[in-house]
Amino acid sequence: MQRRYTSLAAAGIATALTLTLSGCGGGQGDRVTLKLVAADYGDGTGPGSRQYWDRLTRAFEKEHPGIKVDVDVYNWKDVDKKVADLVRKGHAPDLAQIGSYADYAAQGQLYSADELLSIPVQADLQPTLAEAGEVGRVQYGIPFAASTRRLFYNKKLFAQAGIAEAPKTWDDVAEDAELLKKQGVKTPYALPLGPEETQAESLNWLLGGGGGYTDDIGKYAIDSRANVKTFEWLRDELVDKGLTGGDPATLNRADAFARFADGTVGMLNGHPALIKQAEAHGIDYGTADLPGKDGPAASTLGVSDWMMAFQHNGHRTQVGKFLDFVYQDTNVLNFSRDFGLLPVTTSAAQKMAGDHRFGTLQDFVAPLRDAQFYPANKTSWPEVAKALKSEMGAAVGPKGDPSSILSDLQNMAEAADTAGG
Repeated sequence: MQRRYTSLAAAGIATALTLTLSGCGGGQGDRVTLKLVAADYGDGTGPGSRQYWDRLTRAFEKEHPGIKVDVDVYNWKDVDKKVADLVRKGHAPDLAQIGSYADYAAQGQLYSADELLSIPVQADLQPTLAEAGEVGRVQYGIPFAASTRRLFYNKKLFAQAGIAEAPKTWDDVAEDAELLKKQGVKTPYALPLGPEETQAESLNWLLGGGGGYTDDIGKYAIDSRANVKTFEWLRDELVDKGLTGGDPATLNRADAFARFADGTVGMLNGHPALIKQAEAHGIDYGTADLPGKDGPAASTLGVSDWMMAFQHNGHRTQVGKFLDFVYQDTNVLNFSRDFGLLPVTTSAAQKMAGDHRFGTLQDFVAPLRDAQFYPANKTSWPEVAKALKSEMGAAVGPKGDPSSILSDLQNMAEAADTAGG
């Protein structure tokens, strides 16, 4: 679930080892060790993803005694680089569960989803997530963890300010933020446009204003008129009026979440990980659809982390068996429950609905149907996202010029896209 809302993990240092008993290399009777590099979704207070994978691989190996799965788990800041280093050295793992897949797909290094997954499992992937994993209409990225965004608000602070319900429009947000400010709330609206996750916060607002990072045919449209007007509104109606508690360009998402959990933030856009954080601090919170320019936003940001399978070791059959096991409902729901992320299969999402054990998390599932994702199928996206993180926040500063900054970002994105293509 990014960049994000948490982190992935894993990169192996050794090449997957194939012990061939029949001499056929890759045949049904071979004993094979698969190498999986995975990300750690833990929050530092428990065993994290390692325990999840240990439990899952033991169950899989019991059903498939000819296949062993060796998992290396790394934190988010290291895992993508670990996989990249392995691939560069010619030791690609069989599987990697990381943040992006497009570069490897473009280089012809990955199996497609239909080469790996059984038809029922592939058909069960949530459609918006499966489509976000496509390059050239072929799916290479298999969604593993997902999240959407909703507005979180502090019910106690809202009540003290005389606010009866969550805002539905941007004007409501500004009005409610003014009321919270008058009550002495330090940060009426937390707007994290710092270098950690600016691309996420920005996209939520762009969608609410009828824009986005790309147009209907997939070309970058960062400097569209709708996007410029969105950032002008943020600058004029929230930041300049002192409703964000400081300069958004210096506020990271993790800090914004921590302030909400401390009870000093009135409202902010948040993903499911904030549920556990807020509840651990005893915050009486509510969630609502993201406000848009003229009403609730038609769509929200969806974020997915990806599972992919490299062709390097030739273990297609064994990898496919393992992935069919990974995406069984029990395993998908166990992961969602352990880490507060959304199920990536339709059947698991249906089972989550109405299950009290998942609490508020259920409210984040339905928005996946209409969610908008980063253009992760573009090889240029990592470079563009890096530029957004470093530049976007300045557009709403005291001397911010959204038109100029978004134009510069558009030019950079077009150049990166051309080079990548």
